[in-house]
Amino acid sequence: MAPPLSADRFLAALRAEGVRVVEFGSWRTHNRNSRGAWGPVHGVIVHHTVSSGTASSVQLCRDGYSNLPGPLCHGVIAKDGTVYLVGYGRANHAGGGCPAVLRQVTDESYGTAPSRPTRGNLDGTDGNHAFYGFECINRGDGADPWPAAQLDAIERVSAAICRAHSWGAKSVIGHLEWSKDKIDPRGFTMPAMRARVANRLAGKPGTPNPEEDDVSLTPQQAQQLAEIHRERAIAPWTYKGTDEPRDAYAYLRDTSAAIKAVDAKVTNLKPIDLTDEQMTKLAEKVASAPGLATAIAEAVAQKIADRLAE
Repeated sequence: MAPPLSADRFLAALRAEGVRVVEFGSWRTHNRNSRGAWGPVHGVIVHHTVSSGTASSVQLCRDGYSNLPGPLCHGVIAKDGTVYLVGYGRANHAGGGCPAVLRQVTDESYGTAPSRPTRGNLDGTDGNHAFYGFECINRGDGADPWPAAQLDAIERVSAAICRAHSWGAKSVIGHLEWSKDKIDPRGFTMPAMRARVANRLAGKPGTPNPEEDDVSLTPQQAQQLAEIHRERAIAPWTYKGTDEPRDAYAYLRDTSAAIKAVDAKVTNLKPIDLTDEQMTKLAEKVASAPGLATAIAEAVAQKIADRLAE
């Protein structure tokens, strides 16, 4: 339990841990402090958004809903591991939860997981004042994957806050561990994530994971990778459909040649003079189709504008 970090210290802690941060709008002052306390803080809650798409998810977490105004968290963790800061202060993310879990998190007194929550959003203890919250972009259907970069970012933001407050990894919980009403995050386990956070806290800030270590390649390995890259780069162009005599590149080449041929024919078209009878019939056609008249007028106007601009 501790006073919340200042926005500057919060941002500095994330960056020191190697988190790729995007400051979204006026995140430092966007909060729900007018609706209740912010702090003392006890830990970090990890959520999933039940959405897809970075831009729309970030905007949603910033703005919220008509019946649940934003911010809905402090940071949004995208699939590529980028963390978008959308608010700071009290945020509508934790809702009501189990007071027994709050005590266990504060004391870091549980085993691999806190006791199962017995209270939820309607009958629980206010968690919005007590936790930092991060929404992770995922549909939450159990099928939407969790890329390694996103899991790494969850680990890093959690460790960054724990390190700044001198907390251990047991200060990090999932929303499902806080409230009996919740299932998020779905797709990985919080005990496994806490183990990752604990491992990171044992090192220095920003310490890379083993999989991030640079690897030296022999000339032969570098050549093999170059060949694989070349083969993958040209593979789409050599694709042939069922019963197709030519590959995709041949069709593209032929299409380009056909377009050039049509363009040449259009360029060489010569204007023709219309007879009075033809002009009368054309005028009747235009008069009977107002939409056609509008289209012709717009085309003529554009041609005149183009000529004047030359």
